[in-house]
Amino acid sequence: MEHCILKVALDTPLDRFFDYRWPTSAVANADGEFVTPALPQIGQLVLLPFGRQQLMGLIIAISDHTDVPAAKLKDALELRSQLPSLSEEWIALCRFAADYYQRPLGEVALPALPRNLRVGKATTLERNLKKLAKLAPALDANPNPEPALNPSQKAAVEAIAGVTGFAPCLLYGVTGSGKTEVYLQSAARILAQTEQAQVLILVPEINLTPQLENNIRKRFSGIQIATLHSGMAEGERLQHWLAAHLGQARIILGTRLAILASLPHLKMIVIDEEHDPSYKQQEGLRYSARDLAVWRAHQLAIPVVLGSATPSLESWQHAKVGRYRKLELRDRAVKDAVLPVVRLINQEHEKPKDGLTTPLINAIWRRLEKGEQSLLFLNRRGYSPVIACDACGWISDCARCTAHLVMHKLENKLRCHHCGYEQRIPRHCPTCGNIDLQPLGRGTQRLEEGLKLIFPEARVFRIDADSTRLKGSAAAAFDTVHKGEVDILIGTQMVAKGHDFKNLTLVAALNPDSALFSQDYRASERLFAQLMQVAGRAGRAAQKEGGNISEVLIQTRYPDHPLYHALMAHDYDRFANDLLDERQHACMPPFMYQALLRAEAKELQSALDFLHQAANCCAHVGITIHEPIPMSMTRVANVDRAQLLVESVSRPALQAFLKEWIATLRGLKSRLKWGVEIDPVDI
Repeated sequence: MEHCILKVALDTPLDRFFDYRWPTSAVANADGEFVTPALPQIGQLVLLPFGRQQLMGLIIAISDHTDVPAAKLKDALELRSQLPSLSEEWIALCRFAADYYQRPLGEVALPALPRNLRVGKATTLERNLKKLAKLAPALDANPNPEPALNPSQKAAVEAIAGVTGFAPCLLYGVTGSGKTEVYLQSAARILAQTEQAQVLILVPEINLTPQLENNIRKRFSGIQIATLHSGMAEGERLQHWLAAHLGQARIILGTRLAILASLPHLKMIVIDEEHDPSYKQQEGLRYSARDLAVWRAHQLAIPVVLGSATPSLESWQHAKVGRYRKLELRDRAVKDAVLPVVRLINQEHEKPKDGLTTPLINAIWRRLEKGEQSLLFLNRRGYSPVIACDACGWISDCARCTAHLVMHKLENKLRCHHCGYEQRIPRHCPTCGNIDLQPLGRGTQRLEEGLKLIFPEARVFRIDADSTRLKGSAAAAFDTVHKGEVDILIGTQMVAKGHDFKNLTLVAALNPDSALFSQDYRASERLFAQLMQVAGRAGRAAQKEGGNISEVLIQTRYPDHPLYHALMAHDYDRFANDLLDERQHACMPPFMYQALLRAEAKELQSALDFLHQAANCCAHVGITIHEPIPMSMTRVANVDRAQLLVESVSRPALQAFLKEWIATLRGLKSRLKWGVEIDPVDI
């Protein structure tokens, strides 16, 4: 036979493989010389003609026959034989993700690869491979030595490093307890076992990678490190991905996309802040990097460490029933460093001025007198969430979304944080002409303005998505804080976790009450985690002689709420167990398995009609299908959205139903956009 058949996965919505012909005997090249083409292998990339374009595909199987008529069978164009094949284990990981999240294999595997590998020319790949061949790991003349561990840390490292086979460990430690040091010393043990061993460390957000990467480089001199996250330039990402794929990089640090990286010698996975919702992808393939990490560890029979001061209820339940081994760090790692005292400020008695109550202002003054830093946490960027007219009731709504336009005073803009629409701040009311438009509510920009008036001599600094838009600006901003060039730091959730501010002794949480009344049943879990994490930024160093005690002040109108009392006691155990009891009685995750069908259309009724049709198109024994409803934010960018919740007490039953259901939905051939999300975290 003069050719073989390549069965190829492509990044298309079609849930099938595509057959292409590849020659196996000598063929004439452009110069008329006969050359024998490279033999294809499963896991190789191949360039293919597809319609009027050329696409990169992944070879899944090689056969000697096809059902495609010879007249329709096309020849593959070019084999990327320069690149070692992607492993069977990696393809199996993508297969699992495709099956579980109900997507075609090509929509999982191909987007997991760097863009320059999928669309670049062969010369681009060859050039990067040559660069890597010359690259040597950086040597540090003065690497940081391993610090001594306290007994709890030492026990955790021994437990992790002594594991054989698959062993999920929940590293439950208070903020500042030295979880990162446990990760690093466990990784050192794993890397010492074999010369090729690789360790994957996942972090929830891009801005956490520079600080951790610097610590790793200072500790592991002579070991190549790769970073993978969406903030990297495409050429840089390809370079780091190739280093991981070829086994040159032995420590891989990344955000959620790194879980789908090719790591041929992976021996341990670490998931820092495993509770963080950022591990769930919210567009395209809506996968959970945490859940895929646990499956990948099971597949390879290696340890996986899930670290958090406030574990997700799913992980907490797994630990309760013995599926995960719980390793506890109850004390702070730094000698004489203690957990901060949490106090509540009742806003019914202490009326805030410019968003700040008198006790909080006095607490900030005490820090300024001692040369200590304060952090004010307000998870709302911009100047004001909305502006309004007192005369006629007009408010600054977005014309394209069910949302308000947020006032950004510094840029003289009203901006929608959902669709990106912008307009200049009007000089008068568009409805009645009133020039006295009032900002309602408070964002980080307005808080910064007020603080500069109250504390004119203080160095006030703001860190949020607006102030750190440029590449590298977030790392530079945090360096400014670490150097002690900031007295009062204002921040959103960007500052809430992972950062070690040595001179910070006061944390204040402003306006956290709104989450207590959210329609999202996960809101209280997230609020507790968020407040616990931001509280953990205070008091991480030993208290200075004559210095202030570390404090966390929470301004609230509901000081009797059980969540705040659990926070004051630093008692996550009780809070989590109470929440689990509530979830079990209410038949909610983790005791129920869910999927969400979302539909988008120009008119809401069209989306609801489709969902009603979907609810009645398939038999569903053991499956609960709820009534279709509009989403809480119904309209985004001129598109109306509705959702349909599907539940079952059995994960296999839900998966079997979804496979049949989605196939039926595809047969409906509706023109509107729809998609199914498995294990939704935002309902």
